[in-house]
Amino acid sequence: MNYKNIYFDDLGVTAEFTTFAPEGKTTERHVMLHVEPRGELFCQQIQRLQDAEEKVLALQPSLKKVFKRYFFSDIVNQAPLVPTDDSCTTCFIQQPPLDGSKVAVWIYLQEAEDVSVKDGVAIVRNNGYEHYWQMGRYETQGNSYTQTQVMLCDYEEMLEKHGMTIERNCIRTWFFVRDVDILYKGMVEARKANFFSQGMREDTHYIASTGIGGVPQDTKSILVLDTYAIKGIANNQQQYLYARTHLNPTSEYGVTFERGVCVEFGDRKHLYISGTASINNKGEVVHVGDIVKQTHRMWENVETLLAEGGAGFGDVTQIVVYLRDSADYDVVRKMFEEKFPETPFVITLAPVCRPQWLIEMECMAIIPNSTREYRDF
Repeated sequence: MNYKNIYFDDLGVTAEFTTFAPEGKTTERHVMLHVEPRGELFCQQIQRLQDAEEKVLALQPSLKKVFKRYFFSDIVNQAPLVPTDDSCTTCFIQQPPLDGSKVAVWIYLQEAEDVSVKDGVAIVRNNGYEHYWQMGRYETQGNSYTQTQVMLCDYEEMLEKHGMTIERNCIRTWFFVRDVDILYKGMVEARKANFFSQGMREDTHYIASTGIGGVPQDTKSILVLDTYAIKGIANNQQQYLYARTHLNPTSEYGVTFERGVCVEFGDRKHLYISGTASINNKGEVVHVGDIVKQTHRMWENVETLLAEGGAGFGDVTQIVVYLRDSADYDVVRKMFEEKFPETPFVITLAPVCRPQWLIEMECMAIIPNSTREYRDF
């Protein structure tokens, strides 16, 4: 893994990125763009980010954008000012960056035989696999249960059109929920009912996921859904990560997601770590009220999940950190800068699904692999 930070002095933008580029194999890159607050309007900050994105893309023109996720401080007023980008799939979510800026962006790029975007779905075709990324899906009618139900049914219809199912092919989901302390329960119940209907139970498997606070662009929407699925993988290419010395099965406290998933290819393994907080293997919140101790326990849990898939913190491509209380930002930022001096990360204001959890993080990782059992990525 190659880590690199570039500060574009003329723009006041920092680009933090990781590149996984085995010789003669497909290159992948994750980029976090942070704009330096200068007391100006949003339109000026987003323009500086757009200019920095162009500079990042020019570094390696063979890489194509797959998805972008924007983190806004005021989504209703800011999202309409972002130029349309039809070259990738995009998620807009209000999770204010806590560095004082109005917006940050996470971009994923890769080399591929073909990248096409239709109806908000980016389809990446490479080496016999098809990767389906759908970002920013939302509904405007009904309560959190109904909106979740409709979005998942629509997603399954899309997968079915391409010869896939959510049970067999979906690797990762993200649910961003308005007023998570009140409306999260409806999402959880709808997801559980849907997964049960699709043959996913505690004795089979679920899907890696993050369920966290976030405000959609449309004021009638309660949730935003991001998804990732792969067509062309065998059943045994997915390994589910449990870390049972540190964590309990999520079904024990009524939710239905996997702690992590490892997908094995011939030349690499991808690890998708779900939103993880300060929890023990009995499902209890650990270190209530102590942001420092909760952060350390969260790291310990994530490190154990990564190790189960053969990876470590040095293999992580990017990190998203969610804080309940913005007053904890300075402490947490310093801790992450010391722990992860090279890894791209963004810290946002986004309440975790249990009020006693002060912090949560998610990440992805890539490690080299060498097997003839599966095709290369």
